[in-house]
Amino acid sequence: MDFAILGYVATFFSATSFLPQAIKTVRTRDVQSLSLITYIFLFAASLSWFSYGIYLKDIPLIATNTLTSSFQVIILFMILKERDKS
Repeated sequence: MDFAILGYVATFFSATSFLPQAIKTVRTRDVQSLSLITYIFLFAASLSWFSYGIYLKDIPLIATNTLTSSFQVIILFMILKERDKS
């Protein structure tokens, strides 16, 4: 069995793990229970892993953190936008 497939499976689950939160946040605009600091740290971690993936030329690592970072940016944007209104 080619264990590289596990990287692609992990990519799918890791990358899509933030999608439900991003969709819910955009739909409801409710950000009160979301931690800004947590999402900043998660975004920094994703960017770090993305950079490491570039260095290693590891496609699953790059893909995972490209998607994850995208969803985190959406959530961060909503947190900052909606908290400014309050």
